[in-house]
Amino acid sequence: MAERPKLDLSNYLPYLVNRVGSAMVASFTANALAVHDLSIDMWRVLAALSNNGEQRQVDLSTMTSIDASTMSRLVTRLGKMGFVLRQRSKTSSREVVVELSPKGIALVQRTIPIAHALEETAIAGLPDKELVVVKRALRHFYDNLIKARSAR
Repeated sequence: MAERPKLDLSNYLPYLVNRVGSAMVASFTANALAVHDLSIDMWRVLAALSNNGEQRQVDLSTMTSIDASTMSRLVTRLGKMGFVLRQRSKTSSREVVVELSPKGIALVQRTIPIAHALEETAIAGLPDKELVVVKRALRHFYDNLIKARSAR
């Protein structure tokens, strides 16, 4: 009889990353987003706009790792909710530029401290030097996966 395949989830990187991400999303959604009827993807769009200023929709997709068709729906919904403003690009009538509205700016100002507090809770007890390594490693993993997908 063949030995059954084994995978120790407690030591499997994709599982560990997903588990941490899921716990953080659940907490952030409950403590900051649900009251505004926002999803984590919607908040990532708002945070990206807050950090980087107005953006073309296509660039927001890249920044947030949200596919273009989903991004279009998210921006439409955020616009209807009054959190973003959309306009045609000055350089191309086919492109849409998105920016935070005053209501969106106010929301991000209220939710960023909650996001920082959640990160502080997650990293409590981890030395700063180790956190730098963890974040650098996660960016490296992501770059490797994007390169591998592009190579196919």
